[in-house]
Formats: sequence, structure tokens, C-alpha cells
Amino acid sequence: MTFAARFPAKWPFLALAACAAAATVLFAGHAPARAAEAAVAIPPPVRDEPATTAATETAVFAGGCFWGVQGVFQHVRGVKQAVSGYAGGSAGTAHYDDVSGGDTGHAESVAVTYDPRQISYGKLLQVYFSVAHDPTQLNRQGPDTGTQYRSTVFYANDMQREVALAYIAQLGKAGVYAKPIVTTLENLKGFYPAEAYHQNFLVNNPRYPYIVYNDLPKIANLKQMFADIYQEQPVLVAVK
Repeated sequence: MTFAARFPAKWPFLALAACAAAATVLFAGHAPARAAEAAVAIPPPVRDEPATTAATETAVFAGGCFWGVQGVFQHVRGVKQAVSGYAGGSAGTAHYDDVSGGDTGHAESVAVTYDPRQISYGKLLQVYFSVAHDPTQLNRQGPDTGTQYRSTVFYANDMQREVALAYIAQLGKAGVYAKPIVTTLENLKGFYPAEAYHQNFLVNNPRYPYIVYNDLPKIANLKQMFADIYQEQPVLVAVK
């Protein structure tokens, strides 16, 4: 089965054409899809998590297709693992075919396990809001539409909620975006890793049209805008 057939929810209108290294995807009978979301230079959060001696912590972010969000955080220094998965719904519906229907409550999400002694939760939020996705798009991200592609920070504790809430208010007051931020905050009740074929998808498929057009620009923006925390070698998910 082709990838286009395997992922109909992502490309209901897509007829795949030849893909080279250039970031252009053509559609049979259609104009080119909208370009990858532009990165936005934003200030770091004024409020951040307190210093800790914990070896690892986990943050969960949703911002459109998890391929690109995972790919971004796999290149962030201090991140130990970034796993694509589902959050917001129940365990029984945490499957791609169910989530793609848009009525499970789930969002395609990424669980980022990181070393807080190397990188803070606030810094991860800065990457999330600036290069990983566009926080002004409601229930969509680029060509993908539906609540499963919503912009959501799933907070695991009060600290994460307070830091994220303060940062959204800070960015809104600063007026760094042309439109209002629509990112929601949801209590993390569970995270369910996605199927094996979704893990490391950007790394494993750098010439895949969707990746070339929508996600590789995010990696380039990360490298340019966050050179101090960018790592060339991505951290990969061990897939059985």
C-alpha cells in the first residue's frame, strides 16, 4: 500500500508527483499547497521552571502533524527522546485510523523527554511557539485540518501550566504574531505512543514530499534561529 493510500486523512486531495530535494510539491489538477509555516522570532519566556536536580522531565506538545514536531525536538540539545503519539482522548481510541476521524478528543502530539539541567521547559516552549508550528491556526496546521491537529500544550503539573499560561500572555502582549494565539492548555491525562511507522518519520523519509514541503523548513529554521541548542544528529526513538 502506498503512503498516500495509508494516510488519506493527511492528503484527501493529494496526487503525489515527483519529488526532488527542492521544497516544492505539485498537485495534479491543483495549485501548489500552502507553503510551510513561517518561523517567528519570539522572546524567551520571562517566567520559567525553577532550577532542579532531576535527571529527566517530560513535556507534551501538539502542533499539527506529529512528524514535523517530533523532527524539530529530535534536533534540540538536551532532549533525550521525542516520541510521536496521541493525547487528549482515551486509550481505546489512541490509534491512527481512529484519531484521523477527528472525533476522539486526541491530538497528534509529541512527548519530549529532556534533561532540565541542560534545557528548560520554557526554552522548549520557545522552540514550540516559534519554529515547530504556527500557534495562530485554529484546529489546523498547514494542509492538515481537524481537532486532531490543534495547537495544544498538555501540561503534566502546575508548574508547566503556569509557565505556559504566562508565556502565552507574554507573547500576546508583545504582539509578535499577526493574529491571536489560539493554543489551548489541557491537563495531560495520558499519552499513547503512535504506531512504529510514525516514529522517526522525518529522519527516515527526508525526500518524502510532505516532509520536504512542510517539515524540513522547520529544521532549517531551528538551526538558524537556535544555533546554541541545535544538534545535527537527531535523537531517535528505538522502534521494535
